[in-house]
Amino acid sequence: MKLIVFGATGGTGLQVVVRALDAGHDVTAVVRDPAKLGGDTRLTVLQGDVLEPGTWRQDVGGHDAVLSCLGSRDRKHPTTVYSRGTANIIDAMGGTGVRRLLCLSSAGLEIPPGTPPAQRLVTRLVIQRLYRYGYADMAVMERLVRASAVDWTIIRPPMLTDGPSTGRQRAAIDGHLEGLRSVSRADLADYMLGHVEDHATWGRTVEVGA
Repeated sequence: MKLIVFGATGGTGLQVVVRALDAGHDVTAVVRDPAKLGGDTRLTVLQGDVLEPGTWRQDVGGHDAVLSCLGSRDRKHPTTVYSRGTANIIDAMGGTGVRRLLCLSSAGLEIPPGTPPAQRLVTRLVIQRLYRYGYADMAVMERLVRASAVDWTIIRPPMLTDGPSTGRQRAAIDGHLEGLRSVSRADLADYMLGHVEDHATWGRTVEVGA
């Protein structure tokens, strides 16, 4: 497949790029700093900013799917990288024939029913406060994606780790996973790549864990 990846220099995005190339896919990465991706000759690198679509908009056409691994490292200030960035991606997809979009969000946006009281308190008082700006923008992003005309999948992982791929990803479509704690970025990348063509996930929100 021909894949275009946004957020390709982040922890998960880099895993997506490397694993997609190793699987034989034709990969284009849109990044602000190409030097962060090294010099893999199998990879097409576009220097651009997701918030400035003029730098990459014309290159979206011809791909089979868009994988958005956008992220923000700034926890102290409001961000629009998720909402504006994804809105720009969806707008660029319009009229190109590219309809498939997989985008990362977070399981931390919701506290599932039945969550133990102690874990519920930690999530609400610590995690959701710590990431409040990112989560607020992710919530806007999710609303934009759901209202779009593309064949979307929103993927909600829990805490991400740098562990290896286990090959044992768990997933819940439009539901919640029990005992959801963490997932490695490698496992998350494997799930994304393995479900690009999975019609059962189109128009759905999926929790992914290990």
